[in-house]
Amino acid sequence: MHYRTALPLLLAVAMTALPAQASEAIAKKARCVACHAVDKKMVGPSYRDVAAKYRGDAGAPARLADKVRHGGSGVWGQVPMMPHPADKIGDDDLKAVIGWVLALE
Repeated sequence: MHYRTALPLLLAVAMTALPAQASEAIAKKARCVACHAVDKKMVGPSYRDVAAKYRGDAGAPARLADKVRHGGSGVWGQVPMMPHPADKIGDDDLKAVIGWVLALE
């Protein structure tokens, strides 16, 4: 493959992967990983289980943001999820993490 052909392809791949890596890093920094993992249930559901449950649901991002902000229980069992206020994870970061989670296959 010629470099002039390969360079745009590599840039496109990098631009797609970087937001996902950044969103995963935000989840780690916000300590979401204390209760959630990508592929396995911990205290809370796996991110992949959340993505599967809400796949195709246009209202899911707003509902999940509300759940993260205010906490709750009963959707995934009786263990409550504590509220996570904006001083722990900002609105833009929360939106990025939820988008990343919902995009998981």
